[in-house]
Formats: sequence, C-alpha cells, structure tokens
Amino acid sequence: MGLRLVTRLRDLVELVRAPAALTVPGDSLAGAASAGWPGSARGVALLPVASTCLYWAGMALNDYADREQDAVERPERPIPSGRITARTALGVAAGLTAAGVGLAAAAGGRTAAVTAGALAAAVWAYDLGPKTGALGAATMASTRALDVVLGATAGGGAGVRRSLVPAALVAGHTASITSLSRGEVHGTSTASARGSAVATAAVAAAVGLHSLRTSPNRASGVVTAALSGLYATTVLAAQLKAVRSPDGPTVRRATGAGIRGLVPLQGALAAAAGSPAVGLGVAASAPVGRWAMKMVSPT
Repeated sequence: MGLRLVTRLRDLVELVRAPAALTVPGDSLAGAASAGWPGSARGVALLPVASTCLYWAGMALNDYADREQDAVERPERPIPSGRITARTALGVAAGLTAAGVGLAAAAGGRTAAVTAGALAAAVWAYDLGPKTGALGAATMASTRALDVVLGATAGGGAGVRRSLVPAALVAGHTASITSLSRGEVHGTSTASARGSAVATAAVAAAVGLHSLRTSPNRASGVVTAALSGLYATTVLAAQLKAVRSPDGPTVRRATGAGIRGLVPLQGALAAAAGSPAVGLGVAASAPVGRWAMKMVSPT
C-alpha cells in the first residue's frame, strides 16, 4: 500500500509538471513589485501560491485534453501509460482551479478573485481549445500576462495599471516559446526558430528600456541589466541551436530553456521596479529549477 501511494504521488508530480511551477511565483512577484507592493504581506505571499495552483491545474488539464494525441506521440505520459486515469486528471485540474481562485480571493478580495477567475478561464480555454496557430499562442500568453497582473491585486486594483508593461513583456516571451514548442515532437521550420530568437532579443531590449524609465537607483539598474542579460544569453543560445538544427529534440531543449528563462526575466522586471533584492531572490531559484526539471520534464 505504501509503495502504491508513493508511485501515485510521483505520477501526480509528473502529471502537473510540479518542478516547472518554480517558474510561476516570479510572475506575481514582478507584478507586486511593479505596483509598489500593495496590500498586506500575507496577501502578497498568498498570490504566488494561487498562481502555482492554477499552473498545475493547467498542466493536468493539458494532459487530459491531449490524452489521445499523447497516446501516439508521448505514450510515456501518465494518462496514456495508464498510471493516471483521465477522470483523475480532470478532477485534479478542477480542484486546483478552485483552490487557486479561492486563495486569490483570500489574498486580494474581489479584484484578485476576478483576475484569478479570468486567468483560470484562459487556462481552460487554451487546454480545451485549439492550441495551434496564433490564437493558441495568444491565449497561452494571456495566462502569463494575467498572472503578472494578479500580483498587483493584493491591495485591490490601484496598482494594476503599473503592472501592464511587465505583463506585456512576459506575455511576449510566452507567445514566442509557445509557438516554438509546437515543434517539440516533429521539429519546426528554421523561420519559426529564428522568429523565437528575434522575439527573445526584442524582449531583452524592451526590459532595458523599461528599466531606464522605472529603476529608482543604480542598484536596480545594475541588477536589471545583469538579469536581462542572463535571460537573453541563456534562452538565445538554445534558440540559435534550433535555428541551425530545427529537429524535435533540439526544439524541445530550446523550449525547456525558454521556460526556465522566465525566471531571470521575472527577476529583471522586479529589479526594474525598484526591488533588486527580490529580483536576485527570484533568479536564485533558477539552479534549483534546472535540477528539478532534469527529474521531471517541464514540457
């Protein structure tokens, strides 16, 4: 019985891509920093937990929705391999969605609850709708944008406007990575891989320009530059390899690098808002995430 329980827990960890959630708290922290840390410390602390629940819900729902395709392309995943039933995956997704919205409401009241509800709706729309094409990428990008905005709602809606630029930059990165990820199994075109590389360079440059406008002191500017440089170099290195060789395994590695690259990007945005220590703290989770994602694939 004990062994069976351990196996089931491991299967659930794989279902929700648990380690990949280390890329999530930085969204709401960047949003909270851009809004001037609104509300109580308890509220600010709860929102990353709410975001994580919604992220895990999306991962479980993704495998539920893609179970027939995965049976052909990725039979090792929990549902097609028979380790998790489709009904269980759907139940996990629903339960985590309810938990995420409830925690957001507890953290920031009506504004946070409405934002989390919109985020949950976008997650479900992406997973249950068509994932290919510009609409799919835009829907996925909206989930990360709303996640950043969620961090600004801890004290109500007063700081939401100041979170919109960081939200747009995270969304741009996410759309690029989502488009690239379509080639994880069968490969992609050189043009698609090149487009993702150009988008990464553009986001890094935009972070620098944003920092010039918002950084209140030299320390913030220096940390922003360092973290945006780390973001650009690590993500671009993998994407340029995909440009040269756009086969499935290379694209999969570039996608993984893009997912991990969210962390220094989030850190740079927090630093640009005047919270360099938070930015460095967010970035410091990257090595842990890289190690954990070797155990459980984030894609």
